[in-house]
Amino acid sequence: MLDFELKEKPKEKAVIIEGFPGFGFVSTIATEFLIKHLDAKPIGKIFSNKLDPVAAIHQNQVLNPLQIYYDKKKNIIFVQALVPVNGLEWEIAETIADIAKKVKAKEIISLEGVSASAETKNPQVFFFSRDKNKAKQSKDPLLEEGIIIGVTGALLMKTELPLSCFFVETHSKLPDNNGAAKLIKSLDAYLGLKVDYKPLFAKAKEFEEKIKTLLSQLSTTQDQKEKKELTYMG
Repeated sequence: MLDFELKEKPKEKAVIIEGFPGFGFVSTIATEFLIKHLDAKPIGKIFSNKLDPVAAIHQNQVLNPLQIYYDKKKNIIFVQALVPVNGLEWEIAETIADIAKKVKAKEIISLEGVSASAETKNPQVFFFSRDKNKAKQSKDPLLEEGIIIGVTGALLMKTELPLSCFFVETHSKLPDNNGAAKLIKSLDAYLGLKVDYKPLFAKAKEFEEKIKTLLSQLSTTQDQKEKKELTYMG
């Protein structure tokens, strides 16, 4: 398990929504949009010496790679990652489960992209939940068959806490704002967030550009780091 800190303790029965980089970066874009739309405030972070020491600065603010936000009105906690967490999936899943127990959360919701065979302007969203009543609550078709990897896969195997998942088809490994928007629409119907859909796709496009910029900066920084290491080795 990784270390984490909470500067503010959320109310009991909060919903935890996690979004980690994966197919199309749809979960990262979706959580970013919801954090901004609901005006969620940063209340903590998850940290580990195993993460690359790369700090991203956006609009004159330092962005923690694993940030925790909280919307007090909706009682929703967001756990968002802006960088890949390869190799830390099990530990992050354990940490999220520990946070859920500490704040007595009523449900964890995972947002994920799943690989689609072809590009589509109307990607399908699928739903999975351990709770049969939650399955009836969703308007999306149930995921009957599939292979789930990453933090969500670890959560499914590591914890028995109430866990629901939304999976959206995405054809690209690059940021997919269209798929992210579909995730938000399904989540809005599920939680009753009353998101204004008119600017949804335009806003998602803005966040897509932000993610692209951050990824480009991280890639450049990593290349420079590797070149320095080669230089030091002679």
